[in-house]
Amino acid sequence: MCQSSRQLLVAVHDVTPAHAKRLDRVFRLLTEFGVERYALLVVPNWHGTSQLEKHPEFVAGLRARQEQGAEVFLHGLRHDEHGAQRTLWQNVRTWGRTDREAEFLTLSEKEAGKRIERGLETLRACGLEPVGFVPPAWFHGRRSFELLHERGLDLTEDSLSVFSLAQGRGIRAPAIEWSTRKAWRAVAGVAIAAVRRPLESWRPLLRLVIHPTDMDVPSVVRSVRKTLESLLGSRRAVTYKEALTPR
Repeated sequence: MCQSSRQLLVAVHDVTPAHAKRLDRVFRLLTEFGVERYALLVVPNWHGTSQLEKHPEFVAGLRARQEQGAEVFLHGLRHDEHGAQRTLWQNVRTWGRTDREAEFLTLSEKEAGKRIERGLETLRACGLEPVGFVPPAWFHGRRSFELLHERGLDLTEDSLSVFSLAQGRGIRAPAIEWSTRKAWRAVAGVAIAAVRRPLESWRPLLRLVIHPTDMDVPSVVRSVRKTLESLLGSRRAVTYKEALTPR
């Protein structure tokens, strides 16, 4: 398969002023590799303590990246599960995958709709144009796709695939990502990425997920760099819209 037919989605998660310095490092790394077409997963009020609209310089930077080709996604309202109570089954579902950061996992349909609307209002008031929604930790709530479609959002994803709601179609797109929550998880993430780089090379579409906290661990930074170098050598970075446009 030639390089032009294989694609890469690069997504920067947890975009918030609370991670501004770490995000500067992420953006410099992407610029170094010539990647301008990536997704910005923006959290309007990170953990209830970092309101996007109160940081105009940070917002101006996001608008500039949007103008250069980046796509903006709403990534929850506050990202965490503050005040939420999980059921036993929800704890089973999330075991090992998130540390109380699946904001939409426990919400009622009504509350989820309210948070999506508030998040969209904030992004648009800041001059950002969201094209989709990605729930924190990829845990969608009840009727999530319907709620997004009703609010004019087309693009979303889960842990395995990306979706166009307007087209009613999804594409399998595994995500290579890292976790730095524990030292052993960082070590494991580096090892897994090294295995998956060649193992997943046959796939038409892959996702590369970068979290700001990845920049705190030198071994993870090196792994992200190696993965970018490897994947961009055999595929091109595209937007979600482009990836989901029938060819």
